[in-house]
Amino acid sequence: MDGMQEKIKFDTEEGAVEFFVLEETRVNGCNYLLVTDSEEEEAEAFILKDVSDASEAEAVYEMVEDGTELESVSKIFTELLEDITFE
Repeated sequence: MDGMQEKIKFDTEEGAVEFFVLEETRVNGCNYLLVTDSEEEEAEAFILKDVSDASEAEAVYEMVEDGTELESVSKIFTELLEDITFE
């Protein structure tokens, strides 16, 4: 996973969490981020969906948990990043 530079901070109920942004895409008018919690080769990756209102100053992201949506968006990220494998 070369080229990871951007790191973003999320505030959760458990406290602040930082993720490395691998890629972003827009599907059906929704923005998605592919993020990871580590720069290691076998790191866990998560897909986040922007659920914020257009009038909000900052984006609000939630983890994609719907199986159909997760599968669909993960296929797009797989095409964008040829060296990524989802399990």
